[in-house]
Amino acid sequence: MLDVGAGAGAASLALVPPAARIVGVDESATMLEAFAAAADERGVRHSEVCGRWPDVAPSAPDADVVVCHHVFYNVATLAPFALALSDHAGRRVVAELTAVHPQTSLNPLWRRFHGLERPSGPRAEDALAVLAEAGIEAHLERFGRPPRWSGRDRAEVVAFVRRQLCLPLDREAEVDDALGAEPAIAPDEAVTLWWDVRP
Repeated sequence: MLDVGAGAGAASLALVPPAARIVGVDESATMLEAFAAAADERGVRHSEVCGRWPDVAPSAPDADVVVCHHVFYNVATLAPFALALSDHAGRRVVAELTAVHPQTSLNPLWRRFHGLERPSGPRAEDALAVLAEAGIEAHLERFGRPPRWSGRDRAEVVAFVRRQLCLPLDREAEVDDALGAEPAIAPDEAVTLWWDVRP
């Protein structure tokens, strides 16, 4: 398995077994160190490629399955990125993302604190359209996901949101008040885009 944008391996390591060998690709050497340590703990064979995809694609091996977990919204030019995923997959590419860009959940707070109207997208359907234009016949499946901050300390949530809103520390009480009793600061619907690679 090839995990592009692997981070610490949340996507690929969850698939061990049946995955027997994983290659993690990430821009962050620190994240790849965490990925390698987690793979060692699970006793799975692994290797790492440090750099930006698809720039480092020539250094990455092919794999039966290529996964890409919550990366698509950070990709400036999605078509060549996705085509390079296909080029490295022997069977299938699987990409997970939220149904709408994660930052859209904070739009009401940007309006409240800064008077700014933020974009309401992009959405997973936009990614699907880009893939189709690139000649990739992808499938889209929706599913719910648990709240991102479920079980987290309230102060941690408030601090995170305050930083996202580019507000100083002395505004945390206002942010806390604005969040209400049950903060909705991340989409509660996720999407899997997948496509089989033709031999």
